[in-house]
Amino acid sequence: MNSYTYVIGAEYEGKRIDIYLSEIIEDCSRSYIQKLIEEEKIKVNNRIIKSNYKLKCNDLISLEIPDETPMEILAEDIPLDILYEDKDIIVINKAQGMVVHPAAGHYSGTLVNALLFHCPNELSKVNGPLRPGIVHRIDKDTSGIMIVAKNDYAHNELSLQLKKYSVVRKYIAIVYNNIIDDFGTVDAPVGRHPKDRKKMTVINKNSKKAITHFTVLERFGDFTLIEASLVTGRTHQIRVHMKYLGHPILGDYTYGPKKQPFKLNGQMLHARFLAFNHPSTKEYMEFKTPVPEYFEDVINILRKKNQK
Repeated sequence: MNSYTYVIGAEYEGKRIDIYLSEIIEDCSRSYIQKLIEEEKIKVNNRIIKSNYKLKCNDLISLEIPDETPMEILAEDIPLDILYEDKDIIVINKAQGMVVHPAAGHYSGTLVNALLFHCPNELSKVNGPLRPGIVHRIDKDTSGIMIVAKNDYAHNELSLQLKKYSVVRKYIAIVYNNIIDDFGTVDAPVGRHPKDRKKMTVINKNSKKAITHFTVLERFGDFTLIEASLVTGRTHQIRVHMKYLGHPILGDYTYGPKKQPFKLNGQMLHARFLAFNHPSTKEYMEFKTPVPEYFEDVINILRKKNQK
């Protein structure tokens, strides 16, 4: 059993508790939070509440999250955009909104569920039963290319390349405000936010080295289109580093403004390029995908506004 406490700041006044907790606790869905509330494992000011409870400034939330119990992850017939596949690897263009692997309160509709249907008994077991085949992750609301391992040898070889920073990963993003410099590097350690478990932040204590290179592709006045290249691959790294620079990603409700100018389902961040050496043949391979249609639509709107 894991216990947590949160003190509510004025900026969250009036927000439903189930929505608030699902946003700040990593890998916990809103339905799972509601289940914990029904089981009286979540209290406010030591009182039992309902899922629609509206938060007040200085409320003290206390909650208990039971330890995960192993469960069978079911195969699901979910379409996949497969860019390449052989006996060792699968390269996938993940859609925005798809969770990569199951977690507490979220055991279906993930990439892993789809992979189990597509290639049963053919995924690496290195990362355990909840993450078969998963060598690296991209966020739920980030789209783009990722690689999956179909056996343990391929998994370990790819993990070694990631550890040596030899895998090339390039993203395209729309960020707030005009970036003056045409290119730059953020070398700032990233770790868990000390007060908000779901967020990462630039911090020296309990953090890991994190390096992101960026290049400006186009300027739209109040927004900038960039390419971001990962050297390291920390959780939320690009999102955290761009916020650190004062240029949070458009559509990022976690690290950017709460009020967004477009009706978006997540951050405008797309993993568009991936290059690595094949784990068995050692052949250099690279893959590139265009941004999704909704992403291109936002770019076109910003271009038109900037031309006026």
